[in-house]
Amino acid sequence: MRVIGIDPGLRRTGWGVVDVEGTRVRHVANGVCQSEGDDLATRLLSLFVALTAVVAAQRPEAAAVEQTFVNKDAAGTLKLGQARAVALIVPAQAGLPVAEYAPNAVKKVVVGVGHAEKAQVEHMVKLQLPGVKLAGPDATDALAIALCHAHHARFQGRLAAAIAGIRA
Repeated sequence: MRVIGIDPGLRRTGWGVVDVEGTRVRHVANGVCQSEGDDLATRLLSLFVALTAVVAAQRPEAAAVEQTFVNKDAAGTLKLGQARAVALIVPAQAGLPVAEYAPNAVKKVVVGVGHAEKAQVEHMVKLQLPGVKLAGPDATDALAIALCHAHHARFQGRLAAAIAGIRA
């Protein structure tokens, strides 16, 4: 299964793609979509176009998007929510199932600690994806989101198999 993780942001939206085969996870690609334009609508459109091109090129089978956290700046949170909508719509438009994960859940799966620092997340992403060249902090976070989804998908697969075994 090929998974794209997306870390939404109005200026930079990170993306990371991994292939999951059983218990093995392999890095495919990662990068950042930079928004362009002076007004909000143009910036959101540029993110939409760029992320659509990434999904078309990478052909993932599932997507995972980081949930928005609320910060002190309500206007900033609202704008981040609009960028997050782009991150949800693009894979949905491509017909992909889209999962959502809280930042602390991603850190807990990847690092083992829900309040891990960015440096710890980067270290663990590099450890789990040997030889990966990271395109920046946003791409690192996106790969962590993809790894989180890969972990949850494996668990769901084992759970479904166990339930099927009980019913048989």
